[in-house]
Amino acid sequence: VQLQASGGGLVQAGGSLRLSCAASGVTFRDYNAGWFRQAPGKEREFVAGRRWGGRGTYYADSVKGRLTISGDNAKNTVTLQMDSLKPEDTAVYYCAAAPARKILSELRNPGSYDHWGQGTQVTVSS
Repeated sequence: VQLQASGGGLVQAGGSLRLSCAASGVTFRDYNAGWFRQAPGKEREFVAGRRWGGRGTYYADSVKGRLTISGDNAKNTVTLQMDSLKPEDTAVYYCAAAPARKILSELRNPGSYDHWGQGTQVTVSS
């Protein structure tokens, strides 16, 4: 199983980025997906989750209304559209896949995930 995250970069506050997670060995039509982030000196934190086949989405309060998780079953990818970015969004962002049996509220727990991508750096300047 491989998850490949891409799309990170440097952006000014208020700008947008689009992260993508491409999977091989798992199908997001059958697996839940999540995005987490980790800033220097901080623990990894939940950002957004999506139930398999698009059966619901879940967001951390800090990103609601600014970040959107979506999936493309044909391409087997999950995307995180990031708008109105803030300097506090600066972190390494990781995508992950969790078994379909996990319910929406469990997707905020890193322990629910079996597979992780390598991370992509997002830096938001003020």
